[in-house]
Amino acid sequence: MGQIFLFLGPEIGQKNDAILQMRVEMEKKFGSLEFRSFFSSEDKLSDAISQLENSSLFGGATLVVMNGAESFKKKDDCTILESWKNEKSDNALILTSENWSIDAKIDKIVPQKNKRVFRELSEQGKAEFLRTFFKKEELEIDSDAIALILEMLENDTQSLRDECSRFKWCFQKGTHIGASDVEKILAHNREENAFTLFDAISKPTQNAQTRLENALLIAQKIQLTKNASPVLLIAGLASCFRKLALWHSLHAENPSIDDFNLKKYGFLGKSMCAQYARAAQIWNYSQCAAVCALLATRDLEMRSLGSALNATQISLLLYEIVVKNGNPILVYE
Repeated sequence: MGQIFLFLGPEIGQKNDAILQMRVEMEKKFGSLEFRSFFSSEDKLSDAISQLENSSLFGGATLVVMNGAESFKKKDDCTILESWKNEKSDNALILTSENWSIDAKIDKIVPQKNKRVFRELSEQGKAEFLRTFFKKEELEIDSDAIALILEMLENDTQSLRDECSRFKWCFQKGTHIGASDVEKILAHNREENAFTLFDAISKPTQNAQTRLENALLIAQKIQLTKNASPVLLIAGLASCFRKLALWHSLHAENPSIDDFNLKKYGFLGKSMCAQYARAAQIWNYSQCAAVCALLATRDLEMRSLGSALNATQISLLLYEIVVKNGNPILVYE
């Protein structure tokens, strides 16, 4: 029988560890193992199944991971999985999703014993993960530095592990890592994008002028990168403001909505929830709608004007978002 597993939840690091453990166990059991990863945004489920069916001809075993399983909802997907499940094979398929659930018809095909949910660690759990990580690298780290890391980075353990691996190359073993070291390594070297830009302008403790100045610096960094694209930047910001409008709608319907229910709508983790709670203090629902309309207008203008005025147009756009809350202006004030 073809083995099908389902790994759900936003904790990518622990999920990847579980996949690695399965790889090691299968390789030990079958002597050799072929491993492939597929993504629903680029590949069909039939591609993954074909890999499982064809590679078995060459001996050993095959483990295939299909990421983004929440996308599979069609009847054909169910038929393909049912057919694979009934085949006699030593190979295995892991379906993964960062969501808490997938289509019920797909979920039903996976045996209950093969399902796992990887939940986000508590704040204390994340802090302990970082202490353990730095200890293994023979580096000391204080509580303020840990708190700053958790504020600056995505809080799944894979992101924390990847980003914090920089420290072992920048500091000698035995070095004590403080908040200033974290600021130097992470803030000055992180890749900026539309989402870090949104985070920078979503700080209600700063006045509009400060938020605008920070936004312009980040926008300048983005425009200097090799793959800079004002269209992608606008698309990313539009995604953030649509999500902020959704945040307002959810809280208008249920002011006491909890983290569990927020996750159903894509607000994954305490860090993201805190970010949108901050942003909601700056822009109300109507202003979010105004910003989204403004972004759509500026997107059309930039496509028609060409690249010559991109930098100026982006600066003007940020002024309209941060200072004017989505109201377009004819001249810079």
